[in-house]
Amino acid sequence: MVRLSQVFAPKDREFFDLFEEAAGNAVRAADLLDQMLRSWPDNAQLAREILICEQDGDRITHDIIKRLNNTFVTPIDREDILALASALDDIVDFTEEVADYMGLYKIEAPMEQAHRMAHVLLQACRQIAEAMPLLRDFKDIASHTVEINRLENDGDRIVREAIASLFDTGIDPMVVIRWKDIFERLEDAIDATEHTANMLEAIVIKNS
Repeated sequence: MVRLSQVFAPKDREFFDLFEEAAGNAVRAADLLDQMLRSWPDNAQLAREILICEQDGDRITHDIIKRLNNTFVTPIDREDILALASALDDIVDFTEEVADYMGLYKIEAPMEQAHRMAHVLLQACRQIAEAMPLLRDFKDIASHTVEINRLENDGDRIVREAIASLFDTGIDPMVVIRWKDIFERLEDAIDATEHTANMLEAIVIKNS
């Protein structure tokens, strides 16, 4: 006799596979941005690869929604699946916006704080990627969420320093506006990792 759990298990695993793929894609996008800002403008061409990550993220989100529409029994609540897919996609979307703005605004000289924020983003994305497999069995992910919260606080501190330095140096107001936009997108990306971590923690608690 075939159990219902056996019937639905393959589809259950597909959701977790897709979440892990999305987390890995976020790490790749953040790693590319980290490399890009480390040696800007020499690595400006990496913006194209980050755009590909953004497109991959959209595909993964579409796959999750398609499977959700075709699956009767899901491993976690349907609204949690949609929310987690959206949160992971937001990380990559904001990451790609940073790369796009660097080119659109024709940024000529790098700012050290931008690279520091990109590196914080990369570390936070790695924590999410490490936590994601634990979701399969609803294992404790507190060590990862605590670290992501710490990284988000670091990001806040760096962006405050960066914006203050823009107004201290007396540079062209248009340059200030452009960099402020870029720092805000970096902050949005880091905030999105914290939102994702909080959501993961809530799902684990709900299903434990």
